[in-house]
Amino acid sequence: MNLNQLNLQEAKDGLKTKKFSSTELISDCLTQIKKNSSTLNSFVTVCEESALNEAKNADLSKPLGGIPIAIKDNYCTKSIRTTASAKLLENYVPQYDATTIEKLKQAGAIIVGKTNMDAWAHGSSTETSDFGRTLNPWNLNHLPGGSSGGSAAAISADEAIISVGSETAGSIRQPSSWCGVVGFKPTYGRVSRYGIIAMKSSTDSPGPITKNVDDAATLLEIMSGHDPHDATSIDENSWVKPKQLTDLKNIKIGIPLSYFPKEIQPEVKQSILESSEIFKKLGAEIIELPDVLDPKYSIAVYTILQRSEVSSNLARFDGIRYGHDRTFFGTEAKRRIMLGTYSLSSGYYDAYYLKAQKVRSLICQDFDKQFSQVDAIIGPVSPTTALKIGASEGQAMFGELQDMLVEPSSIAGLPGISIPCGFDKDNLPIGLQIICPQRREDLIYQLAKIFELNTNYHLQKPKL
Repeated sequence: MNLNQLNLQEAKDGLKTKKFSSTELISDCLTQIKKNSSTLNSFVTVCEESALNEAKNADLSKPLGGIPIAIKDNYCTKSIRTTASAKLLENYVPQYDATTIEKLKQAGAIIVGKTNMDAWAHGSSTETSDFGRTLNPWNLNHLPGGSSGGSAAAISADEAIISVGSETAGSIRQPSSWCGVVGFKPTYGRVSRYGIIAMKSSTDSPGPITKNVDDAATLLEIMSGHDPHDATSIDENSWVKPKQLTDLKNIKIGIPLSYFPKEIQPEVKQSILESSEIFKKLGAEIIELPDVLDPKYSIAVYTILQRSEVSSNLARFDGIRYGHDRTFFGTEAKRRIMLGTYSLSSGYYDAYYLKAQKVRSLICQDFDKQFSQVDAIIGPVSPTTALKIGASEGQAMFGELQDMLVEPSSIAGLPGISIPCGFDKDNLPIGLQIICPQRREDLIYQLAKIFELNTNYHLQKPKL
């Protein structure tokens, strides 16, 4: 086995017992990155020299000592180029680390590169990147999803041991689903946003993308915790991974019927229903939820709120500070700025933005209502498996439609996870999402872990 194919625990055990060195582990990941660079295009920047230098002095006593990690390119990394996959920031090198990066470095992780993404995180395909699209390791004619498509593809292709992404309305879970890996989106505020290039500040949630559930939980332990630099940060200590469950007795799991829209791919629906049977055999009570608010309302709410916040957040990237003016924004960024400015303008604010905020409150209330009946909700991550190259072109609402089943929980600030649960007839991965109430990452971990122990979908690898 090449060392880059190891999961986090296997890599840590191997380093601890001196079966191999951090330099050897890093080298195997860099070799894999180089091998796939012209096809997958997972990385915008590769940190070969610095990673190998750090590996020589890796402190293996630390939780992530000597472990190679891939970082989504909207996290500020000191002395490493950070572009958000936008040409406007092509030469931007931050003078500081995002809080999450600081924590990962303190834990001993070694950055092997910054991963490709939709420019400014605007999209769900990684086709809007100004540095070229990323492709799906399972089929190079298909997309990896987005906006964290580079991170998901890198883990799927074993180009790193662990990675981090960020989610605003599905950008961790959807690409993880399409690439057949695990994506853990924490409660809003669980992980600091400080130092992450903002897209929609009121829902942005950094989180791990990994090869299995335990790896994701380990990363979340390190990434989480209160940050005085982030006013939206939850005032709690770091999250701690709970004990595994041996069965699911007394656990009620809900299946929202509205999460199976008419356009859903039949194989996706079948896999989710089969997954519910696995939970049922483990002792859970499966309850159909017939009155969950239709996700189509989340599409409208998210579109208005996201564009509005984009118009505000991107206003800072102007003039001499970053070296380019607004003409360097891509088409999608310009479109979102214009729509957002319109929604916030005098005479339209009440009709659009304020109304969207009111419906957002109704979505939150609806989840509260559902969670009074069940402990967790499961459903598909996306209506389809990975779509073909070019699917997003000319489709202004592509991202919203592909994320329609994860947008509601993101809007409500809820934690969620995507775990592999099957494959379609073309051997493209299918993801199962588990949603729980705010701050219940413990239950999400326990449900995802016991599902993983009783299936082998997460062990399947693409044939590159």
